[in-house]
Amino acid sequence: MEYLKQAIKQEENQSAETEKIVKDIISNVIANGDVAVKKYEETLSKSFRPLKVDEDEIEKSISLLSSEVKELIERVVDRISTFAQAQLDCLSPFEQEFGPGIRMGHKIIPIERVGAYVPGGRFPLLSSGPMVVAPAKVAGAKKIVACSPANYKGGIHPAVLYGLKCSGATHIYAIGGAQAIAAMAHGTESVPEVDIIGGPGNRFVAEAKRQVFGKVGIDLIAGPSEVLVFSDEKADPKKCAADLLAQAEHDPNARAILVSTSRSIAEQTIQEIKKYLKEFSSDSPAHESWLNMGEVIYTESLEEGINICNEIAIEHLHLHIKDSRSIMDKFHNYGSIFLGQDSSVVFSDKVSGTNHTLPTQKAARYTGGLWVGNYVKVATHQEITGEGVEYLSRHSTLQSEVEGLEGHRLSAAVRLTDH
Repeated sequence: MEYLKQAIKQEENQSAETEKIVKDIISNVIANGDVAVKKYEETLSKSFRPLKVDEDEIEKSISLLSSEVKELIERVVDRISTFAQAQLDCLSPFEQEFGPGIRMGHKIIPIERVGAYVPGGRFPLLSSGPMVVAPAKVAGAKKIVACSPANYKGGIHPAVLYGLKCSGATHIYAIGGAQAIAAMAHGTESVPEVDIIGGPGNRFVAEAKRQVFGKVGIDLIAGPSEVLVFSDEKADPKKCAADLLAQAEHDPNARAILVSTSRSIAEQTIQEIKKYLKEFSSDSPAHESWLNMGEVIYTESLEEGINICNEIAIEHLHLHIKDSRSIMDKFHNYGSIFLGQDSSVVFSDKVSGTNHTLPTQKAARYTGGLWVGNYVKVATHQEITGEGVEYLSRHSTLQSEVEGLEGHRLSAAVRLTDH
């Protein structure tokens, strides 16, 4: 392999500082509840409004939206919900006999109280709320608490509010950052305590999710967006460039990587990116992202390229490869895979139906993205009768004797017929 462009390695000394800041925020919210949350909203977010977004505010805000925008959001919610329902249908409860008198199985049980964090960002992202909330609704959550920063005219953007409402959020709060995660995890006078928190966010949100894990469940810790475009000699450099920049514009620290088996396509893609960036607004994060984090790798063979992709374990893996479906099974580390150059990652970001909350920073080695399964529990059950009692009691009695566990031996032996 050969780097035609390599990321500028920037030392990040923020982790220890971020950890301490977040720890202090969580401790303060636990101790002081709403008072602490309001203080952080005022000092960090410059928000002086009530924490809860009531129904009257929601309705007034939504009334500002055009019918066209509402229709877009409704379509997003419908497609995400439909895909989540199809996933849920694959999770089936079962019960069967595993030997005479031994019946076992599992049930699919919804998590009752879900917390959804929806970032504010530079622009209102119409799909962000539905991506986190709709699967929870499909799963059967009874209470869905949504938090989003009040960074639009003193409140949450109307389009974000409508998306949350349509998706099934039961409580909506204009709270951002680590204080929102702390409030949902531990509860305050205003914010209900939840059982699991899902959704992406900045480094403070990610660190807060890490620190509250155990008190509550979390979906995953997702960092800035990532995309890897894997191309061959038949790829279109303009489409490669466009797909890289689409993710680069999310964040200055977003990673956009091209791996190509064609030096010519790789070099042409670099030139196309330069042309496109001239047309981007000067304050677009894409400029800094591509300069500092962008990479272009030339590889001499398809197999070497596949190995590189699996090693990088990217969030979005887009195959600009002819007959990409034929090699799909060779990839095993990715958040979501996009087959063929016209299967744009943007479609998934917006409306296709798969979830765009996906693992980053090589987490795709051990987890997938947010899905309806995050919001259910697979809980086992068993019923032992007749011959099963005798069989399992004898085994458990002998094993407990070997292990030296007197209580375990007693509990098993007391059920033997010759006890």
